[in-house]
Amino acid sequence: MRRHLCLLWGLLLACVGGASAQAETLRIATGELPPYASSARKDQGMSLHIVRQAFAKAGVQVEYVFLPWTRALIETRDGKWDATAAWGRNAERDKGFLVSDNVLTEQWQILYRSDRNFTWSNLQDLVGLRIGVVADYSYTPAFWRMVKDGTLRADVAPDDVSNLNKLLAGRVDVVPLDRNVACDLLGAKFTGEQARRVRAHPKLFVPDFTTHLMMSEKLPASAKRMEAFNRGLKALRQSGEYSKILQQQPCAADLAQALQGG
Repeated sequence: MRRHLCLLWGLLLACVGGASAQAETLRIATGELPPYASSARKDQGMSLHIVRQAFAKAGVQVEYVFLPWTRALIETRDGKWDATAAWGRNAERDKGFLVSDNVLTEQWQILYRSDRNFTWSNLQDLVGLRIGVVADYSYTPAFWRMVKDGTLRADVAPDDVSNLNKLLAGRVDVVPLDRNVACDLLGAKFTGEQARRVRAHPKLFVPDFTTHLMMSEKLPASAKRMEAFNRGLKALRQSGEYSKILQQQPCAADLAQALQGG
């Protein structure tokens, strides 16, 4: 009898332990970048929804903590948070992190005012223009090299809304920005008349702007968690759910669709 009770107790503990493992919740630091990451959206943004669903495929739950982006990066690298999402690739910024497979590819284009005739085929075509940028953004290494050596003129702003205001006021000539972000901001922060004055050149400014989940190398569990995430992300893509999440976002402005392949 005692032996049977011990066996039953052992099974109970195993079941409880299994349930606890399945219910693991990871805390992921992120920031505001609608429509990809947003505390105001029910799904918390397209990128964060993909991350959540990918982890769900691996039996892991997630909880998002919204912080200033730089703080999210630093604290995650130090091991305070289990992960941070979602980031473009940057060799210097990636140090100290494990980097996931591609969560989604953003569509970076060059915005300009509708009263201007603008076209471009390479970065040299931007010489002489005032380019609205945000200092911490990745853009491309070639772009930042040309800014650093003085070939290109960058006008730095603290955020995308400031750059769009500068564009509308004629204080900058062009603004590189992801199309979905531009659509969201123009619909939420500007009038319809202002939104209609903004155009997007169809050529991709960044041909392959992939974004990623990152985990600190300091946390012993990061490697296995990243493997689980990448498996879940692959399963999400194969299931068809991934493509549904990425359905085209509505746009308040007449912004051209990006030409894939640059």
